[in-house]
Amino acid sequence: MQKSESSSRKSFVFDLQRTHHNSQLRTTDIGKEAILMGWVQNRRDHGGVIFVDLRDRHGISQIVFDPQHHRESHALADQIRPEFCIAVQGKVRARPEGMKNSKLATGDVEVVVERMEIFSKSQTPPFPIEEEASTNEMLRMEYRYLDLRRTKIRRAFELRSKLNHLIRNFLIEKNFIEVETPLLTKSTPEGARDYLVPSRLYGGHAYALPQSPQLFKQLLMVGGFERYFQIARCFRDEDLRLDRQPDFTQLDLEMSFVSQDQIFAMMEDLWTLSWKDLLGIEIPKPFFRMSYADAIEDYGTDKPDLRLDWKLKTVTDIFSESQFKVFREAHDRKHKIQVLKIPQESKLSRKDLDDLTPFAKAFGAKGIAWIKINQLEDYDQGWQSPISKFLSSHEKKALTDRTDLKTGDILIFCADSPSIVSASLSAIRLELGRKLGALRTQDWAFVWVVDFPMFQWNEDSKRWVSEHHPFTSPKPESLSNLFEKPDQALSNSYDLVLNGMEMGSGSIRIHQAELQHKIFQLLQLSDQEIQEKFGFFIQALQFGAPPHGGIAFGLDRWAMIMAGGQSLRDVIAFPKTQSGQCPLTKAPSEVPSSQWAELNLKVQKVPHG
Repeated sequence: MQKSESSSRKSFVFDLQRTHHNSQLRTTDIGKEAILMGWVQNRRDHGGVIFVDLRDRHGISQIVFDPQHHRESHALADQIRPEFCIAVQGKVRARPEGMKNSKLATGDVEVVVERMEIFSKSQTPPFPIEEEASTNEMLRMEYRYLDLRRTKIRRAFELRSKLNHLIRNFLIEKNFIEVETPLLTKSTPEGARDYLVPSRLYGGHAYALPQSPQLFKQLLMVGGFERYFQIARCFRDEDLRLDRQPDFTQLDLEMSFVSQDQIFAMMEDLWTLSWKDLLGIEIPKPFFRMSYADAIEDYGTDKPDLRLDWKLKTVTDIFSESQFKVFREAHDRKHKIQVLKIPQESKLSRKDLDDLTPFAKAFGAKGIAWIKINQLEDYDQGWQSPISKFLSSHEKKALTDRTDLKTGDILIFCADSPSIVSASLSAIRLELGRKLGALRTQDWAFVWVVDFPMFQWNEDSKRWVSEHHPFTSPKPESLSNLFEKPDQALSNSYDLVLNGMEMGSGSIRIHQAELQHKIFQLLQLSDQEIQEKFGFFIQALQFGAPPHGGIAFGLDRWAMIMAGGQSLRDVIAFPKTQSGQCPLTKAPSEVPSSQWAELNLKVQKVPHG
């Protein structure tokens, strides 16, 4: 008899298939037989009757082990614990009145078990598999396969999968061709350090993992593909943060014979479609556009968060003859003085204002000044501030006019180099906006930032570097004096920003070999360096390259913001930590010396930390 029962349970695993997933049963199924499979969410023994919440990727069903209904399955149920993987067979019945669960889709019914199979047992998990469990993130990443069982996490990946599907359908309908480009490629300067893969066959040589498919997608345009896209894996060896990973995914696309306006219109259609189909939210088109210069001037950043109405104002000229030494010196040194006005309904204490100085020091500022306007017309007693006595009536009148000042407003000043002022006040703007509840957190504020500088000066290397990358074309009006006045040159580049995050970046590319060569020279690459690093690309441009442009979007970030996540790690199945390590696999790990020897390399061990 024992042998027969054992054989019966074994055949249950292989011969029977589940009839329903765990979010499927309804009152219309009462009286039917059901076979369910999944993991034990929890187990409750109520006076001999055992209740189990059985979970799969779809949801939860309550199953009941009643000794009066089926003694053998009840005896077996005494063994099961949370996270055991099991299968059950039984009849669907209505839950008794007062025991229904309106929070579950299956909350009106339960399955009375007649047969059970334990697929595999589980050790006690290192943390509870619950939605709101407060668990150390490092521990969750170490046991990521358990963390992935949580409904909130899984739904983020379901949304990401649907997003990929939507993107592919949209672009293929627009006549794009999906093409995969190499992961083992040539190291070329693109803004971050490359991850290198030493070659076993060619000693002293290495492949690079691509930071992006930039050159390959341009070569596809030379090849006449006209419209290309790829959901591409990319790699950058750079300092990490919550919205960065060393290996990441981007939607990469390129088009020939296209204008910037055409790219914007098509991408706006794609983004608004994703919001409508996946979130049920209508996003108005066209998206707002803003020049890089205006973004820096008004918001202190090229990633402006337009959910907050507050803007910065430059007031350097007001203090050309000021008695306040800090402002006068900033003016004379051709630094910048900007002010952020906090509206009158805001409540900030003296301590809140004083705490802004240490906050701003993290962004390089030496200090922050503030003025609280208790009575606008009373310049002597109504302007509360440690610096008020140093400001003349003329300066206070000019500040009133420049900022449209009213009683109850607060002014926050920063005087330093333009980059430090921008970084400090843009951070303060968002910090206070969140603290005071002025940030419209339910809004979706899309904006195209356009007309970026072509170059920026690198003080360390004493040379010009590309603001985006060296393949970006200059605007036509910048061509005439591009090489005489590179500091004034604007590029055909653009970023899509959403709620203060850069979602994607692109440009109209250089398609003429002569201009591309001259840009490399302006960036102080020697003819030998140009040939070694980009000779194949320059050569390709000499064979009838079409005008072309494109854009790349961070797909991890796209999925994260749609899923309501706070970190890229929320939408990456097996992410790295901020130090670039994988808690699950312990990568990066040591490699045996024999493998290094095969690559003709000797390794010097360096202690961590």
